Amino acid sequence: MDVMGDKATLFETGRFVQPSSREDTDTPDEAGEIADEAAEELRQRLAAEAGDVEAMSVLGAMLLRRGDLDGAEPHLRAATAAGDRAAANNLGVLLHQRGYADEAAGWWRIAAVAGSAAAAHALGRHHRERGDEPAAEYWLRQAAEQGHTLGAYALADLLEHRGDAGAEKWMRVAAERGHREAAYRLARALDRKAAREADGDNGVQVLDEVEQWYRQAAARGHRRAALHLGTILEKRGELKEAGRWYLTSAKDGEARAACALGFLLRDAGDPENAAVWWLRAAQDGDGNAANALGALHAERGETQTAERWYRAAMDAGDVNGAYNLGLLCAEQGRTAPAEQWYRRAAYAGHREAANALAILLLRAGDEKGAEPWFSKAAEAGSVDAAFNLGILHAGRGEEQAALRWYERAAAAGHTEAALQVGMARLRDGDEQEAERHLRCAAGGGSAEAAYRLATVLDARRPPEPAHELGEPVHRRSECEEWYERAASQGHRRAQVRVGMLAAARGDVTEAARWYREAAEAGSRNGAFNLGLLLAREGSEPEAAVWWTRAADAGHGRAALRLALVYARRGELAEGQRWADRAAALGPASVAERAARLRDALRQELSA
Repeated sequence: MDVMGDKATLFETGRFVQPSSREDTDTPDEAGEIADEAAEELRQRLAAEAGDVEAMSVLGAMLLRRGDLDGAEPHLRAATAAGDRAAANNLGVLLHQRGYADEAAGWWRIAAVAGSAAAAHALGRHHRERGDEPAAEYWLRQAAEQGHTLGAYALADLLEHRGDAGAEKWMRVAAERGHREAAYRLARALDRKAAREADGDNGVQVLDEVEQWYRQAAARGHRRAALHLGTILEKRGELKEAGRWYLTSAKDGEARAACALGFLLRDAGDPENAAVWWLRAAQDGDGNAANALGALHAERGETQTAERWYRAAMDAGDVNGAYNLGLLCAEQGRTAPAEQWYRRAAYAGHREAANALAILLLRAGDEKGAEPWFSKAAEAGSVDAAFNLGILHAGRGEEQAALRWYERAAAAGHTEAALQVGMARLRDGDEQEAERHLRCAAGGGSAEAAYRLATVLDARRPPEPAHELGEPVHRRSECEEWYERAASQGHRRAQVRVGMLAAARGDVTEAARWYREAAEAGSRNGAFNLGLLLAREGSEPEAAVWWTRAADAGHGRAALRLALVYARRGELAEGQRWADRAAALGPASVAERAARLRDALRQELSA
């Protein structure tokens, strides 16, 4: 069994442990060290034989450190009998190694009572292993208060196990004295504290201290501290340094660091090296890395290899493996196995798998089976599932239930849900709430929300102020900005509106550009307005082309314009045909004018 604690302190010799075995070919420095050790041992042995108690204690410690228990014991017993506390402590270590724990504790008690901090630490550990926590705390506190680093750490560990608030103090003491595990655990405790106080200035200060302790532990070779330090730096955008700490941790065998390093390399555009680290992490049992490898092979079309890695992720306990297998099967059109894998992940609590399973069932016509999975996913926090429940209820005409789910999804940042809530509030006449939700949806990239927000703002826009000479002064309004944002995203009605605003400013070129874009995307209003613009510019034949497109799409006024064009050209039959079309399409004012024109053309044709 290993001796407990730091050997330099434990043996109380002030010297560090030297390797007991060396290779046959020693360097000159190593050879010199061996000679020095041999000379020191001989000197201590001669002094011990002459009755020097301190020499007996030091010689016993040297032999104990070398593993020569039989040689060390008589010297330690002799020094202990003469009252040497270091010898009593080391005799306890020797007996503990031989398996005589109770006898070892007796000698540790003698040394601890005599003031040995190392013995107090060892005795405290002995009592804790036997479940006697009061005695363990007493002796560990004795060691800690005498400045024993390992004693402070062991006391902190005991207090933390009991949930005692004093644990942090002693963990800090041990960390400040260079104990790397104490530094790591102190950082973890402060990290949790920072999460609780995230909104305050104190939370920021604690985070700074967290990084400091992770850095100290990582610098001393603590691989998990290096992983956490890398995570902090990555979140802050310091990717180069984060990568260095991930690499350090990964080389020390931390699979999560190897996985994180893989993602960092992938994001930097180096998937080949990313795969190397993911492979290393996956082989060490990291499910996240196995999933990443699966996704990489799936992107390359290597579905069999992807499936193998997803299964490896599942075997490593990562439920994402089952979900990803479901996605892979669904992409291949293998609905039955996709449902199987989604169910497996969903039953394990994977909320997105529950949502995907519900969508699969809904598409198969099983609305009754889909709804519970949508609910389960939404209750677990799936924003998409909450939105889908809204769609489900809206399809049944259950508007209030739909709105509740839309509001829930919108509160979590779902763009389309925010649009639906905004539209519902508009219908209810609550313009203020409508505007708030439309702004959220538009800010999230919804072209429809940007257009509807623009119409709300447009309706309240005051008339353009007149210039002192009577010419209107155009000031760019917020509604125009939202129209343009929607238009640039391909929203046809917004494109038409932007074109109208440009035409009102006299910017014919800009108006024509937006009308044409809307028309080519299928907007009949865009085609009609583009025709008007071209006709005003003297290009009636081209205008007729766009009016024809608009009329064929059901635009009554475009059909009426065509009827007039053909009537002027003398093509009365064609004019009558478009007049009939305009009368059928409407609206009422257009239908009335078209009917009069049609009757006039009929009379002309029959004359």
